Amino acid sequence: MIEVKNLTKRYGDLKAVDDISFSVDSGEVLGFLGPNGAGKSTTMNIITGYISSTSGTVTVDGSEILEEPKKTKAKIGYLPEIPPLYPDMTVRKYLEFMFDLKKVKLPKKEHVDEVMRLVGLSDMGGRIIKNLSKGYRQRVGFAQALIGNPPVLILDEPTVGLDPKQIIEFRKLIRSLGKKHTVIFSSHVLSEVSATCDRVIVISNGKIVADGKTDELSQSLSGKKKLLLTVASESSAVVDELKKIPGVTKVEKVRSFAGGLIKYSVSYSKDEDIRKDVFSAMVRLDAPIMEMQSGDETLEDMFLKLTQDSDRGGNA
Repeated sequence: MIEVKNLTKRYGDLKAVDDISFSVDSGEVLGFLGPNGAGKSTTMNIITGYISSTSGTVTVDGSEILEEPKKTKAKIGYLPEIPPLYPDMTVRKYLEFMFDLKKVKLPKKEHVDEVMRLVGLSDMGGRIIKNLSKGYRQRVGFAQALIGNPPVLILDEPTVGLDPKQIIEFRKLIRSLGKKHTVIFSSHVLSEVSATCDRVIVISNGKIVADGKTDELSQSLSGKKKLLLTVASESSAVVDELKKIPGVTKVEKVRSFAGGLIKYSVSYSKDEDIRKDVFSAMVRLDAPIMEMQSGDETLEDMFLKLTQDSDRGGNA
């Protein structure tokens, strides 16, 4: 659906975007993750045609943004970080204006009603935009991006300034939109990307430093996995038995609890699955397993490692 090839954007001597390439499949929700100033918004502005690239190409559903700008832009719904609203218009009049501006061929009233229902604005049609809260203004901006049912949605920091309840609602909405739209969702909030997206691209200093599913990225970076194991046994033999399991590289006692419960951290090769062997070992020791869970690197760990490595070897 979206194909970005060798994209570069220069501002004088500064490379805001440095020869990046990636693709996004139809129906995929892609998280675009990076620190402030990494090049996220610049890349998204180029994809939408808001600014031009210095070099490289962007193709959306077979149309190249510079060669066929009108045709390409018609396929994109864009929500910038600051929604482009007319504060003195009512919500409905603004969305009807956007409907006309985009030259949408659908039945106007029915389509605007459906979009307002989708983003939770059905009771706000007569309200003047400047009198709305930040969260509702963000919803109006989201609604204008949905006008015309574009196959591609580009959302730049859509949850900035929202309260926790509104953020959860936006997450659900974005996930549901991914069933019918291709979505690029930009954020520097790690939990947002983890909870919302199928795949994540990490960008730092204008370069892509990682691309893949969150769990796959964390495993490939660490080269190992962890298992957090809580057993009802104080026997010193637990550590010895765990170390004998093929693939296990390290066993650490993490914490003791009342009632003789001990938590261990078990590090092992990413290519192994040691859970059956752990279960069998604890059965032999008569050490009941009370809890077993993954202790892999978090998205925060991954993000810090990627951006710090990029900063040490990256461009200005």
